[in-house]
Amino acid sequence: MKLSCVPIEWALYICPAVLLATQMLLAGCHVAASLETLKCEGPISAEHSSCQAAAAEDKGDEDDGDMTHSSEAGFQFKGYTFSKPFHLIVSYDWLILQGPATSIFEGDTLVLHCRAWQDWPLTQVIFYREGSALGPPGPKREFSITAVQKSDSGHYHCSGIFRSPGPGSRETASPVAVTVQELFAAPILKASPSSEPQEGGSVTLSCQTKLSLQRSASRLLFSFYKDGRSLSIRGVSSELQIPKVSEEHSGSYWCEAATEDRHISKQSPQLEIRVEALQKPTASETPTEAPGPLPSPPGPSSEQLRFSSSDPHLRQQIHLLLKQMQDVRVLLGHLVMELRDLSVYLKPGTTKVADK
Repeated sequence: MKLSCVPIEWALYICPAVLLATQMLLAGCHVAASLETLKCEGPISAEHSSCQAAAAEDKGDEDDGDMTHSSEAGFQFKGYTFSKPFHLIVSYDWLILQGPATSIFEGDTLVLHCRAWQDWPLTQVIFYREGSALGPPGPKREFSITAVQKSDSGHYHCSGIFRSPGPGSRETASPVAVTVQELFAAPILKASPSSEPQEGGSVTLSCQTKLSLQRSASRLLFSFYKDGRSLSIRGVSSELQIPKVSEEHSGSYWCEAATEDRHISKQSPQLEIRVEALQKPTASETPTEAPGPLPSPPGPSSEQLRFSSSDPHLRQQIHLLLKQMQDVRVLLGHLVMELRDLSVYLKPGTTKVADK
C-alpha cells in the first residue's frame, strides 16, 4: 500500500490553511490498503509548497517508502499560518471503523463508516457501542446519529461478513473511542440585586452559560419560566427584567438555553424569589391627636320635621318633646332668678344691714 503526497501551490491568507485527506473521516483515522491523497489547500500564488509526513522519508521510489506508523503532517513555510496536524494511522486489518475527523460536539451529526480491505463487498454489517449491537445485521456500511448527546460517547466498532473475494467469515474492527464534547454548560439563573427584593423595587434575571471556544460563533436562545408558566420564549437576550416587583412575583423561576435548531436544550436549577412586602405602621405607631370638645348634636332639619309630620305617632312624640323643652326652659328661668336674688343677699353690704 502506497501513500502519495500531492503538493499544490498555496499562499498565506487570513484563515488557517486546511489539510484535507480524502476518504479519511477519523482524526487518527485508519487507512485500509487504499491510495490516499493529502492536499495542501489555499489560494494559489506561491512558487513552492511542501506537504510532509513527519518521521517518514520520501525516497522517490515507487517500491519504497511504505508508511507503517502514525505521523503528523504540516506545512513548511516560514511566516505562514499552519493547519492543525492531521494524525494518520495505517492499518492492515481486514476491517476498520472510521469516525469524525474533527472534534464532535453535542447536537452534531455523528457518522461512522465500516471500511473493508480494498473496499471488498461486505454483508451482515453490525455496529456496536460498548459491545452492544446498535441494530440488526444489514447491508449498510454507514451508521449515523442525527444529534449526538454526551451520553453517546463511548467505544464503537463494527463487524461484517466478507463476500468473495475475502476470508468469507465474519471479521471485527478494533474499537474506536468517540468523545462527544459539551457544547455549553447547563445555565445558572441569577437574580440581581437580590433574590429577596423589596416590594416596588426592580429585579433582573440572568440566564448564565458559556459556549465552547471552538463553537463560540454559535447562537443560543433563552426562555424564562415561573411556576410552570412561560415568561419569555426563545429570545436572544439572556436577561429578563422585572421593573417593579410585588408579592405576586414571588415563586420558583428557572431558565432554558437552547440551540437555534433546538437539538440541544438545557435548563437551570430553580431559583426561589421572595418579595418582601413593605411594612405598614401599626395602631400603636399611628400618631394620635388630643380629643377636642364633643360637637353638639345637630338639631332636626326642616326636611326631617316635614317628613316626620306625615306620621301621626312621630308627630305626637315631637309635640311632647317640644312641651318638655318649654318646661325645662321655664324651670331654668326660675333658677336664674333665684340665683340672682341669692347673689344680692350674699353681698357684703347686705350682710352688715342684716346684722343691724
